[in-house]
Amino acid sequence: MEGKLFIFSAPSGSGKTTIVHNLLQKDLGLEFSISATSRPKRDNETHKKDYYFISADEFKAKIAQDEFLEWEEVYENRFYGTFKSEINRIWAKGKHVVFDVDVVGGINIKKYFGDKALSIFVMPPSVDELENRLRKRSTDSDEDIKVRVAKATEELSYAKNFDLVIINDKLDSAINEAQEAVRNFINS
Repeated sequence: MEGKLFIFSAPSGSGKTTIVHNLLQKDLGLEFSISATSRPKRDNETHKKDYYFISADEFKAKIAQDEFLEWEEVYENRFYGTFKSEINRIWAKGKHVVFDVDVVGGINIKKYFGDKALSIFVMPPSVDELENRLRKRSTDSDEDIKVRVAKATEELSYAKNFDLVIINDKLDSAINEAQEAVRNFINS
């Protein structure tokens, strides 16, 4: 069975991962597509659950072997991508695929799957609020935060390329809006 696909993209710190984790708790027949990355694993993350953590060299080799549906070098030697095998793994279980990917990756997946996919852009209330959220996470250095905020400013211009934009100024409302959109798309 081929299910549907749900693409969640946003600048880092917008709350998309929180929204996705909340949706996965609901009885919607969804399963998370685990992305691959070459960035270091954070203390609270698990290999093969949060990401497939591989080295930059391994990532480049898998690109050469055409193993990715989409991939991007988000920062120098910091790759993120989606293995083609992930979609088949999830569909084989009779589930719908949920992606939590960067903005360019989200656009590329939508182009590939077209009407089978719903692309959702999670918008922060403001760039200042985004920076505050990144600082509260305490997972990035000041330099990393500056890079992420600069990238976020650019990424916000891509929101128009998504099927739906959810402004995450109140988390509960954003979760409810996402859940309603997912339900409607499954039933369409």
